[in-house]
Amino acid sequence: MLKGLYTAYTGMLNEQNRMDILTNNMANVATTGFKKEGSTSQGFDTVLTYRIKDMDGNGMWNSAHIGQGTPGVKIGEAYTDYSQGSFRETGNTFDMAISGSGFFNIEYTNKQGETSTMYTRDGGFTLTKDGYVVTKDGDYLLGQGSGSSGARIKVDPTKPAAIDQQGRIIQEDKVVATVKLTDFEDYNYLEHYGENFYTPVEGAKMTETKAGIYSGYLEASNVQVVQEMVNLISVTRQYESNQKIIQAYDETLDISVNQIGKL
Repeated sequence: MLKGLYTAYTGMLNEQNRMDILTNNMANVATTGFKKEGSTSQGFDTVLTYRIKDMDGNGMWNSAHIGQGTPGVKIGEAYTDYSQGSFRETGNTFDMAISGSGFFNIEYTNKQGETSTMYTRDGGFTLTKDGYVVTKDGDYLLGQGSGSSGARIKVDPTKPAAIDQQGRIIQEDKVVATVKLTDFEDYNYLEHYGENFYTPVEGAKMTETKAGIYSGYLEASNVQVVQEMVNLISVTRQYESNQKIIQAYDETLDISVNQIGKL
C-alpha cells in the first residue's frame, strides 16, 4: 500500500481541524472578552527506527524493533490564548473590564433549571428593574458574600452608582456591594462553555487576584484579524498541497493499473 496516501490524508485532516478553530476565532472577533484558540500538531507517534543486526551485550548479532512507522501528522491539543484584549470605552457604568488576570463570577442557570458558577471576562452587564446586575442573557453577576460562591449583586436602580478599581459599587458615598473576581493557578484546568464562559474541571485550584476593574469599559476579543487571515491562507495552501499529493498518487495508480497492467 502507498503510505504517501495516508500521510497526505492525515495532513488534510490536521489542516481541516486548524481551519475549524481559525474560523471560530474569526466568528468571535467582535465577542466581548473572547479568547482565541489554537491547535498543535505532532509528527510520528513513535520513533521510526529499526536496529538491524546490532551486537548485544552477549556478543550476539540481533535485530530489534525500536519504533513503529506511523507516517503522517497527528492532531495535537487545542489551547486557549488568555492574553488580555484591548479596552473599548462605552460610558455605561455597569460595563466592566478586568485589567490583569481573573474572571467575573456568574450564577448561570441552564435550560434544565440547574444553577452553577461560571467564569467569564465578558463584563457587559446591565441592571434589572429590581436592581440586580445581570449579563445580557439574564444571569446574575456575583459579588463578595458569606459563601464561597458569592452573592447576587443588588443595588438601588433609582440612584446613580459608581464602581472603583477595587470593584466596589458605591451609591450615596456608601459601598453597597463588591464585585467578586476569581483566578486559577493553572488555566489548563478550565474548559470552554459557550462563547465566553469557562468552567473549572477536576484539579482546578482557585487563587486570589489583584486585578483592577475599569467601569465604563469592555475588554475586546484578543483575536487579531490580520494574523488570523494570514493563518487561514497558510492553512488553505497546505490543505491544497496535500490534496495534490493524493491526486498525484491517484494518477500514478491509474497508469499502473490501466496502462502498465496491459503490457
